[in-house]
Amino acid sequence: MDFDFSDDQEQLRDAVRKWVDKGYSFERRSATVKAGGFSRDAFGEIAELGLCGLYIPEAHDGMGMGPVEGMVVMEELGRGMVLEPIAQSLIAGAVLAGYAPDAVKSAWLPKVASGEALVVLAYQERAARYRLEVCEAKATPAPAGYALTATKSIVPTGDVADAFMVPAMLNGKLALFLVERAAAGVTTRGYGTQDGSRAAELTLDNAPATLITLDGLTALEHAVDIGIAATCAEAVGVMDKTMAITAEYLNTRKQFGVVISSFQALRHRAADMKMQLELARSMSYYASLKLNAPAPERRAAMARAKYQLGNSMRFVGQQAVQLHGGIGVTDEYIVSHYFKKLTQMEMTFGDTLHHLGEVSSRMQDTAGVFA
Repeated sequence: MDFDFSDDQEQLRDAVRKWVDKGYSFERRSATVKAGGFSRDAFGEIAELGLCGLYIPEAHDGMGMGPVEGMVVMEELGRGMVLEPIAQSLIAGAVLAGYAPDAVKSAWLPKVASGEALVVLAYQERAARYRLEVCEAKATPAPAGYALTATKSIVPTGDVADAFMVPAMLNGKLALFLVERAAAGVTTRGYGTQDGSRAAELTLDNAPATLITLDGLTALEHAVDIGIAATCAEAVGVMDKTMAITAEYLNTRKQFGVVISSFQALRHRAADMKMQLELARSMSYYASLKLNAPAPERRAAMARAKYQLGNSMRFVGQQAVQLHGGIGVTDEYIVSHYFKKLTQMEMTFGDTLHHLGEVSSRMQDTAGVFA
């Protein structure tokens, strides 16, 4: 199989990498963390590159690109630990373009593509434990559409987003709705997360909502799978940069008059980190290439990829800290922030044990078919 990237994809990678290297320094990121974990200015700069509209058709002012381009972008953003939730814009663009009525597409897709509107997925509930079919949120018909009553947790940048995509039960079936943050009955409580970004608890009390699709579970599964693929790609970028920082430290730090990279035991540990990184990269490619596959095949691929990425993230992060010694856990040193980023990403869109269960369940289902 040909894994070479096209010229257009390499140009896209180069453009994003240049912005990260020149426009998103560690100092700027640290200032954003202190200011709350989200910068509308940085988000606007990313939107000017066209990245928010990556999965949006050109007819709605997007770039009309696909999963491989999304993977390229998320890898480069991961290298800089970019706090702004571009993966959420990818999810919103793809889901609205694929499932929403034409009127909703026309009203929202151009705004998502331009960065004027930040639309995020608000699906997690305390009792669900990553199970997408478990939903206590309720939707009822209203004179102007629908009204939602719900409590959603850990909504990315929920207190500064412009709108939410919210799954809720309607007549006993899961449907997906669009709710504006400025609407009546919408309450958010924002807080900082471990990696320095921002999330919120979202409460809806008969909040007015627009229907995206009555086939909410299908759309939600697709949305989460896009998020998993984006997270896998971003994690590869984070681990790649973590590996580079660690290698530079090993080649600089001296002990007993020699650089510690000359110690065989440490070289072996660095080699193990590299192996885990490449395993993760392979599975990230696999996830991105399966995003347009039929739903059962796609869901199985995402579970396999996220399981491997979870193991790799934990190993690379822990080894990086251990190889640095005490400095590796200080807030002033950059590698500690990469470690926190990897730790949080392992829990995003389902943790490693959850996806191990998904892989095992799908293997048992397949075994039953052939028994």
